[in-house]
Amino acid sequence: MPEYLEVAFRSIFILLSLFCITKLLGKKQLSKLSFFEYITGITVGSLAGTLSMDLQLPLSEGLMSILIWFVFPFLFSYLSLKSIKFRRFAEGKPTVFIKDGELDDAALKKEKYSVDELLEQLRKKDVFRVSDVEFASLDTNGDLSVMLKKEKQPLVKEDVFQMLQIASPPQAVITDGEIDIEALKEVGFPKPWLMKEISNRHLTLDKIFLAQLDREGNLTFDLYNWTNTQ
Repeated sequence: MPEYLEVAFRSIFILLSLFCITKLLGKKQLSKLSFFEYITGITVGSLAGTLSMDLQLPLSEGLMSILIWFVFPFLFSYLSLKSIKFRRFAEGKPTVFIKDGELDDAALKKEKYSVDELLEQLRKKDVFRVSDVEFASLDTNGDLSVMLKKEKQPLVKEDVFQMLQIASPPQAVITDGEIDIEALKEVGFPKPWLMKEISNRHLTLDKIFLAQLDREGNLTFDLYNWTNTQ
């Protein structure tokens, strides 16, 4: 077989293989990547390019290498869904940069984030004063999440009928039926209080896909099978 036909055949075969692998990994891979996913993507792309052009490299050995690099992200994703502790280990936790309008310089240094970079990200969200921010955190995918102070947020219907309150970011206190004790401590509520609220709504942990709670005691549930309650 002529070399150019072999290169074309190998390239098409590898392209179809990568397409199938991407479909199996899911749509999450198309969004912001974690550190591990970023490294995996670069490596698999490099392997695929080399395998397409280097005719001295056996196709079977190259595909085996790509398969191994596919299995690990798939396994990591599966374990992350099943275990909060493993997800925290593999993906890390969001880092709080601003709380109650005050910068945490230690958190900035930890993430190697300069003040200028932070201000630039705030400006992209139409925020020009740090003092206007109630809460800002660097998420595990590298995005900056920002919550303005209540008085700086756009007026909504509830503000007309309710007294002005200090807003606080909700925490995911239950994920996949598992209680996150650290998240409960963050919002200042004990586990018995949460269990009582669950009982009052005639629910059990195994029915709850996600529960979010803020410091004001606002608790919302998302149940399995796309059934929601509040």
